[in-house]
Amino acid sequence: MSIERRRGAQPPDPCSIGPRGPLGRRDFLGDLATGLGGIALASLLHRDGLFAADPAAASGPGGAPHHPPRARRVIQIFLAGGLSQVDSFDYKPELEKRQGQHLPGVDRTELFGGEYGPLQQSHFPFRQRGASGQWISDLFPEIAGVADELTFIRSMVSLTADHTPATYEANTGFREAGFPAMGSWLSYGLGSESEDLPAFVVVPDVRSQPDGGPSNWSSAFLPARHQGVVFRAGGTPVRDLAASKPLSEEARAARFAMLAEMNRRHLAERAGEDALAARIRSYELAARMQVAVPEATDLARETAATHRLYGTERAECADFARGCLMSRRLLERGVRFVQLWSGGRLGARHGWDAHEHVPTNHATQAVRIDRPVAGLLRDLKERGLLEDTLVVFNTEFGRTPITQSETEGQLGFGRNHNPHGFSIWMAGAGLKRGHSHGATDEFGFKAIDKPVTPHDFHATVLHLLGIDHKRLTYYHSGIERRLTDVAGNVVSDLLA
Repeated sequence: MSIERRRGAQPPDPCSIGPRGPLGRRDFLGDLATGLGGIALASLLHRDGLFAADPAAASGPGGAPHHPPRARRVIQIFLAGGLSQVDSFDYKPELEKRQGQHLPGVDRTELFGGEYGPLQQSHFPFRQRGASGQWISDLFPEIAGVADELTFIRSMVSLTADHTPATYEANTGFREAGFPAMGSWLSYGLGSESEDLPAFVVVPDVRSQPDGGPSNWSSAFLPARHQGVVFRAGGTPVRDLAASKPLSEEARAARFAMLAEMNRRHLAERAGEDALAARIRSYELAARMQVAVPEATDLARETAATHRLYGTERAECADFARGCLMSRRLLERGVRFVQLWSGGRLGARHGWDAHEHVPTNHATQAVRIDRPVAGLLRDLKERGLLEDTLVVFNTEFGRTPITQSETEGQLGFGRNHNPHGFSIWMAGAGLKRGHSHGATDEFGFKAIDKPVTPHDFHATVLHLLGIDHKRLTYYHSGIERRLTDVAGNVVSDLLA
């Protein structure tokens, strides 16, 4: 280094794209390592499994599972608002016998808002379904047709009865905003199987986003590249993905090459800024997505029989059916985790929050998803994908077996929030098919047998994907953070 440089003389502008003088050995090696040629070489070596990525570029804490996985990918269907277990998957004949009586032994402090009405039997008839004899109500006749593929948890609990904190808890393991979603943890831990599509895709309800919005699929303190990428089930799946006007392949390649070089130099001046690095990676991914996404989301490539299977031609469920079919196509192309939302912001109109009239609310919401979800399961099984795909169907909490209020009228058909015991189901890789785990009391109010917490649920999902939930950690603010906080046990009873 010259004495002028040591005394503080300014070096040439690193952002200049004009000609440079003769390259020294260090400059040559630096350009080889960090220039476009080096980046291309590293990408090819990484693709072929011959390159050990540095920590800043790695997709996770190693990219390899801790033990042999039973599932390679996940599709989660989340019902925002609180599905009533006693009207769907938790048959309680005692409610029919005790209709109109009061729930015995209940403390009003255990009830959301302290509201206390009489016992109300299910608004939909229950029947035993399939060879497994699972009790499923007429609310979901199509899902009932695939009962033998389902693995029920009938003893889920939540630690809060408030919608937004409970939704955060179900998705991130914490009741506060600012923690990574399960899909982000999987992206961080296992990376993506596709170079051209994100590892974590979110398909919100077309009517509105849920309360808390992107906080439900945020990467929070994990590297920003692991956040969920929103695709839409209606219209153009990704906004502003296509160029505003036609562009030749040569001009497109030249633009990307120039942007890559400018971004590289800009980042070199600001080493350690994860948000900047993630933004650059997101733009690079977006460029590749311009080619990959239109093909992956082109539902016209599917047969008429497949469209009928999902129900895309039916007005009452077309949008959710398109989301399910698009999700299957994304999973086939290497997306690690797809999250489909049924229900948006708070209120019965856009979700499952049936305070006023369960029969109307739940029937309206169920018809939107029943055929598409059943079609998805049948399609995955027919294609052999269900063997290594985990399907999750859950909600933030259940609803009470008593009515919303003691007053007569519409509120007599509503149900309040119930975090003490509710039902969810999973299907696919590594699970006991046609199996039920745990139970609520005779009224469907509290989990009394083998209760499962959100941390237990998350630990089990990670286990199925080959991850030890205690070992998937990220150091943040002096704490080794993890999806399951300092709790959680794998529910081994669910495993085949």
